[in-house]
Amino acid sequence: MADIHTDDDYKKIILQKGFLDFSVNPSLDLFAEIEKLKKEKNAIVLAHYYQEPDIQDIADFIGDSLGLAQKAQSTTADIIVFAGVHFMAETAKILNPHKKVLLPDLNAGCSLSDSAPPALFKLFRDKHPQHVVITYINCSAGMKALSDIICTSSNAQAIVESLPADQKIIFAPDKNLGAWINKQTGRNMLLWNGACMVHEIFSMEKIIKLKVRHPNAKVIAHPECEAPVLALADYIGSTTGILKYAEKNEAKEFIVVTESGILHQMQKTNPAKTFIPAPPNNTCACNDCPYMKLNTLEKLYLCMKFELPEINMKNELINAAKKPIERMLEISASLHL
Repeated sequence: MADIHTDDDYKKIILQKGFLDFSVNPSLDLFAEIEKLKKEKNAIVLAHYYQEPDIQDIADFIGDSLGLAQKAQSTTADIIVFAGVHFMAETAKILNPHKKVLLPDLNAGCSLSDSAPPALFKLFRDKHPQHVVITYINCSAGMKALSDIICTSSNAQAIVESLPADQKIIFAPDKNLGAWINKQTGRNMLLWNGACMVHEIFSMEKIIKLKVRHPNAKVIAHPECEAPVLALADYIGSTTGILKYAEKNEAKEFIVVTESGILHQMQKTNPAKTFIPAPPNNTCACNDCPYMKLNTLEKLYLCMKFELPEINMKNELINAAKKPIERMLEISASLHL
């Protein structure tokens, strides 16, 4: 610490370690400052639908995992600022190894990703050498490197159906998404026992009570939810699919069974409609991902100002993880997804 002389030096070290708790001048217009930094640094802000409303409003592109991966692949920006969780920023770095990729808070992880440690999954995969490994994008770079094809909730069913019917498949890490795809396709994929804590705690009983109080409401759910909850749904799809369904369907009320951050875009696009967040089986009013919500507008500003924390990965890992992602993007392009 002897070589550090200024507050900015201390802030840089704190940022690089992923702790962004120091304050920002409250008089700053953060929206204006972030826009200024975008232009100065030729930076693009990519944000997931589950981010807080302010971040969604300042982002250059908002999307689900597939859309964000496609945008990361095509961007001409010098700096990619990923307002999402760690595996998403990793994916952007894998697709852009020579660009600087930033994540506002390095602690923004993912419970689903954590449920599939690469070392354990490798042992599992090696026991089934005849199986093609399709891995949901919500996983670490180490998991991607052990995979044959990556998928998202938008394209998972199409990617599975693109393989021969007799092809043996391991699907990881989300058992609920895998089980739903098995049901849709008639396959019998071997499922890794992983899950998203946000989508697993929705209460079937509370959703039924909501349906009684709102009999005309459509229930729309993400396929990461458990089967009993999905059985209540009028529509099951990715975050993008859910948004499109809510926009096109004539219903005026919707019970939304996914992370509550998506309601911001739903309400902006459909101001005359009512969107009700499905309750979990705890005492919270709605279901938030604690990792997604670690990113804030203040952290986004500091991240862009200091260009930290930065996502760095070894070239060997990048190259191994890139192949299954590129295969996903190729299949998606060929199927016009």
